[in-house]
Amino acid sequence: MTTVSSPSSPWQNPDSTPASDSDSTSPPQHSRDRGDDAESFSSMTLNAQDFNLPDRIPDSNRYLNTQTHTSPLESNSPTTTPPPSLLHLSFNQDHACFAVGTARGFLILNCDPFREIFRRDFARGVAVVEMLFRCNILALVGGGPDPQYPPNKVMIWDDHQSRCIGELSFRSEVRSVRLRRDRIVVVLEQKIFVYNFVDLKLMRQIETFANLKGLCAVSQGAGSMVLVCPGLQKGQVRIEHYASKRTKFVLAHDSRIACFALTQDGSLLATASSKGTLVRIFNTVDGTLRQEVRRGADRAEIYSLAFSSNAEWLAVSSDKGTVHVFGLKVNSGVKDTPRIASNVTRPTSPSSSLSLFKGVLPKYFSSEWSVAQFRLVEGTQYIVAFGHQKNTVVILGMDGSFYRCQFDPVNGGEMSQLEYHNCLKSPSVF
Repeated sequence: MTTVSSPSSPWQNPDSTPASDSDSTSPPQHSRDRGDDAESFSSMTLNAQDFNLPDRIPDSNRYLNTQTHTSPLESNSPTTTPPPSLLHLSFNQDHACFAVGTARGFLILNCDPFREIFRRDFARGVAVVEMLFRCNILALVGGGPDPQYPPNKVMIWDDHQSRCIGELSFRSEVRSVRLRRDRIVVVLEQKIFVYNFVDLKLMRQIETFANLKGLCAVSQGAGSMVLVCPGLQKGQVRIEHYASKRTKFVLAHDSRIACFALTQDGSLLATASSKGTLVRIFNTVDGTLRQEVRRGADRAEIYSLAFSSNAEWLAVSSDKGTVHVFGLKVNSGVKDTPRIASNVTRPTSPSSSLSLFKGVLPKYFSSEWSVAQFRLVEGTQYIVAFGHQKNTVVILGMDGSFYRCQFDPVNGGEMSQLEYHNCLKSPSVF
């Protein structure tokens, strides 16, 4: 078994050029500073010949190295090592895999079938693990009580080489990272930086409202990028269309934005506020409200929103312990046309029986409710995505839980559980 240990000096001076860990025949590293002002300062270090250019970035269908790596403590100790505390959970761009950041490193797992692909044990914490489909390049940010990397740095990790090949440094903590094949998006509390993936050249800086959660979404379609982030005031979202160079501001809610999600092509946007009662779906081109669905009547913290691949369904998770699936009436495309009916009749999100009195009674009575539900432990943070098998939902919990469920698209109601696993258990159990 191979162990990947941490570098001898993970906390290098951000103002100095890190020493290369390659041999003397390798080209020197390049670094440059970008600092329009104190807040927007960032620095870049990159091994140019080590970094994959766009036409060399592995295909999204190529599997990562499937060998499992554990620490000597796990492989040699006669007693079972307690699982590390979990710091991060995220799906990759097509929801086929997911990443787990822990106080000791990170893991990459496959959703269907459920299996561990590989793990890297640094004995130190990783708070952000952003995948790029299934390729060998990941973005890492240190975190936890004993971070592997400074929390103000984004480390570009090449798993084929088992080392970092580039980094981006900032003067404040990195809240999240988003990857596309052509862009790296780094989210700070009040600013977003957009970089070119090839050379880490800074392309754009965006000012935002206070964004402690690191909210940001980018489209993953073949076309030009659509980026969504908090706007400049409470309840506002900002939509950037890079092809047309257009910016659209939408006042989505009266209260603070808590969560949002994009369709793969970037044409539809789902948003939820800190109240957590309503979810709204907008057309990203013109900012029009296309549909509104109701999670419940009482306040809740929305943890996750996810569209199905064809934008036929929307999944929502919250601190109330229930995952909801809503039927959508809008197309994933930008044209305002009704969805063509399929041979199978399916329910849209049901409305109250008092919807005839819409405009007279409070809005609550004409709300659209979820088609299907799955009950979980209340209080645990869960994120959701739609599975690759038809009418399935994958649920990940910050307690290490993995659920795969199926819903009935015709009758709706309670979802059936297909499988459950704990992703923090020793790889020997898989």
